[in-house]
Amino acid sequence: MILFAAAIVSISAAAGNARYVNMFMGTAGDHGQVSPAAQVPFGLASVCPDCIVKERHAGYDFDVPQISGISVTRMSGTGGDGTGGNLRILPAVPGTAVSIVKGSEKAVPGFYGATLSNGVKVELTANKHCALERYIFPKGGENVISVDFNSAIDPRRSACGYEVAGSYISGWVQTSTVCNFGAYKLYFFMSASEPFTVEASDATTAVLRFAPDVREVEIRIGLSSIDCDSAREELNAISSKDFKSMTAAAQAEWDKVLNAVDVKGGSSEQRNLFYTSLYRVYLSPFDATFSGKFRTSDGEVHDASGYTFYSGWSMWDTYRTKFPMLCLLSPYRASDISESLTMLYRTGKRNWATMTEPVPTVRTEHSQVTLLDAWEKGINGLSLHKALCDAFPYMEAEVEEGRAAGARNGLTRNSPDQRMETVYDLWALSRIASIIGNEEAEAKYASEAEQLFEQTWKRDFMNIDDSYTLMRGNGLYQGTRWQYRWAVPVFAGKMSEWVGQETLAAQLDEFFARHLFNQGNEPDIQTPFMFHLFGHPEKTDALVHALLTDDNMIHIYGGNAEFPEPFKGRAFRNRTDGYAPEMDEDDGTMSAWYMFAQMGFYPTCPGKAEYQLFSPLFSRVTLHLNGHDVKVVRRCAPGKMKKVTVDGKPLPGFTITHEQLCGAHKIVFE
Repeated sequence: MILFAAAIVSISAAAGNARYVNMFMGTAGDHGQVSPAAQVPFGLASVCPDCIVKERHAGYDFDVPQISGISVTRMSGTGGDGTGGNLRILPAVPGTAVSIVKGSEKAVPGFYGATLSNGVKVELTANKHCALERYIFPKGGENVISVDFNSAIDPRRSACGYEVAGSYISGWVQTSTVCNFGAYKLYFFMSASEPFTVEASDATTAVLRFAPDVREVEIRIGLSSIDCDSAREELNAISSKDFKSMTAAAQAEWDKVLNAVDVKGGSSEQRNLFYTSLYRVYLSPFDATFSGKFRTSDGEVHDASGYTFYSGWSMWDTYRTKFPMLCLLSPYRASDISESLTMLYRTGKRNWATMTEPVPTVRTEHSQVTLLDAWEKGINGLSLHKALCDAFPYMEAEVEEGRAAGARNGLTRNSPDQRMETVYDLWALSRIASIIGNEEAEAKYASEAEQLFEQTWKRDFMNIDDSYTLMRGNGLYQGTRWQYRWAVPVFAGKMSEWVGQETLAAQLDEFFARHLFNQGNEPDIQTPFMFHLFGHPEKTDALVHALLTDDNMIHIYGGNAEFPEPFKGRAFRNRTDGYAPEMDEDDGTMSAWYMFAQMGFYPTCPGKAEYQLFSPLFSRVTLHLNGHDVKVVRRCAPGKMKKVTVDGKPLPGFTITHEQLCGAHKIVFE
């Protein structure tokens, strides 16, 4: 079923580009693992019903109407066993089967509403650290709210503690991170707008009963990684705001994000997909600064000074597209995110989560590539330079930790795919060493990256045979040898030196002709744009247009194995099952990929301040960059680019630097 965002209304109807966002796109089944939660950009509070499905990623499934309650945390599209689902509220007595009345759901950025099968109407909104939940009870119903303080999408590490004082409840919750590699702990302070009695309670649950004449109850929940007092301060900061003004404030925050890019042309579905993708890029990392303090992954509390601390990482995916997109559209956010990543190094960075995380999170590999990419794109103030200097010894320690056979942390080298990923990290580390003036380290890691790439690529990826198409049981993580052979585009020149540029272009042609590209997973998402690196940008131009528009596209791979039967169609559609089967949206990675593909430029090599060009899907894209507008205009037929001009001057080739792109007034594809 197609759900167009234009048909969604709320208590404050979406305007501007927000009207194109389809909050339900990709929320059905295992198609993206996203939710329609009420949330603000980078907000920790993410409020949404949790459906009765075991280990359902972000908690929600459009196709499953029965709910276990409404919770206040989650991560978007990260796959695995999911994380979040804290402080779950069910407006019914325990054990009651409650479902969403399908057709009643309404969602726009910053708001979710629905009617439940017991007649209770639910409206949800949030700011960065607070959830507001409004429950409107029917006449003659039971005015009861059941609270599960120990709720979780993945409960394997769950624990809680709480106390009731008048109309307030305070306490803490602990829950598994994605894939149960670690845990995070949050403190909360909860208030109710009406007096209640505690009808029943135990160590993990409480049933709150309101007077029979009460028709409406508002529950407010403040969150903090620091302590209950900090959570109470978060709640006190919004004490003067009612539900309507909170919703309006949330929508205003989204307007700033969504109106940063304007598009013209294309179909209504293509605009829906573009702005839904832009929305999802901004769901994390989370603003993890509370009352002037923040807690790091080692469990220690620090004073915030001069920047907002962020946490909640999915770096194995997001370094490829999402953070490059934020460097382009929100450089001030990218600056604080970069500072936060250097703090991650200085306070005990692990590949996956620790047991003392401050917020929901996943994994942190390739953080140095993100830091390099930010620096090269001008996010390089004096504070970041100092932060890189301070973090560099810890980056070096990460290299040493990963050298040991069987290492589970650091830049690991236990399989061919891990070695290819480590090559990229070593290359980035050499460039960071250059930035901070450490010439010895620069030479050391540049040499090590080249040597490891040559050893690995020549042995495991150069000479193609029948085994290259196998995914399951091939010794690689979520990819085939065909897919991983392209994993280090910064060394495309070395590949050409050993095999020949035209041979590589022909092999890349074969890769796509045989449908060996996995558009639903990350290891090879840069491959459509690598024709540029082998001298054939026209092939990228035609291919990307087909990937975005061809309803007959064939996909033979899922997330971890070949499909029993190939999936035929576009990988992105404006439907509740809108992503290709088994696709993890991966915390904005796939959304940013789609946006770049629609706009006509792509960061093929994160860590290099350049983009490969191809004809945009839209006839005009206008980027509003810090008061400077960049107009990207397509005058050729889609997929038929012949030349590009920048402010009237022909661009030599089809690569543009970040500085050229951001400084241009008009870029024309002809």
